[in-house]
Amino acid sequence: MPEFPDVELYVERLNAQLSGQTLRRVRLRSAFLLRSVEPPLAAVEGARWRGARRIGKRVVLGFEPDLFLVIHLMIAGRLRWRAPGAGLPGKRGLAAFDFDDAALLLTEEGAKRRASLHVVRGEDALAEHDPGGLELFERDTAELVAALRRGNHTLKRALTDPRLLAGIGNAYSDEILHRARRSPFQRTGNLSDAELAQLVETCRDVLREWTERLRAELGDAFPEKVTAFREGMAAHGRYGKPCPVCASPIQRIVRKDTETNYCARCQTGGKLLADRALSKLLREDWPARLEDLERRAPKRDA
Repeated sequence: MPEFPDVELYVERLNAQLSGQTLRRVRLRSAFLLRSVEPPLAAVEGARWRGARRIGKRVVLGFEPDLFLVIHLMIAGRLRWRAPGAGLPGKRGLAAFDFDDAALLLTEEGAKRRASLHVVRGEDALAEHDPGGLELFERDTAELVAALRRGNHTLKRALTDPRLLAGIGNAYSDEILHRARRSPFQRTGNLSDAELAQLVETCRDVLREWTERLRAELGDAFPEKVTAFREGMAAHGRYGKPCPVCASPIQRIVRKDTETNYCARCQTGGKLLADRALSKLLREDWPARLEDLERRAPKRDA
């Protein structure tokens, strides 16, 4: 799922490239994409561009005087910048937004259609699409610590809950927790206010660094290679690869469609967190610590 850095870049490039333009036509291929009926989608056709913004992990396209298209990309949704009138690609194409000088395409990989589009009128209606998570760069640290104190959740859940903090998902929560040297299973209730404040600063540091890094790589181009797996990440998507800090193999926890990556040596004091699928299979054979796992590894020939 595109998270804070990617959505920020989408918004920046859309505002830079659509200034002064008019949305001439919307081509909707997937009937499941549109999740609202009033106002109708046709209401935005002929409307002048007002500007894009981000609400959590949602991309909002604004049009004069008070119309908005709210796009939730979910896991596999992506935006594509193409020439005017460009065709929608195969099964991946969901919708095309035809402007004066370009076509903005919405695509989604895979068979599951999770991306959504809402048409809303007015700021009050738009606010209903905000899950309520606090923006890390707009709220002070004390407010963010108080949000994390709501309930006694694991750090992984607290960071990715859109009702607590805005813009963080599976990928960057792994990077934040690795940088903070915290276990994804550690509870917010077990941390002091000072420790939670430090975690908030780590969140800001990681998101700021990756946004600046991706912005520098992108230049004036439109984001085309939006992915949760980036070269240079410390933990996310690096299962089995060496931790850049201690060189121990990155571990993982698989839950349904998500995977949490962490370094046992840096984050859990060497303890291996139980992967539900594997631990059910291995039962008593599941190793408790990183050292136990390393002893089981086959010896390489000299």
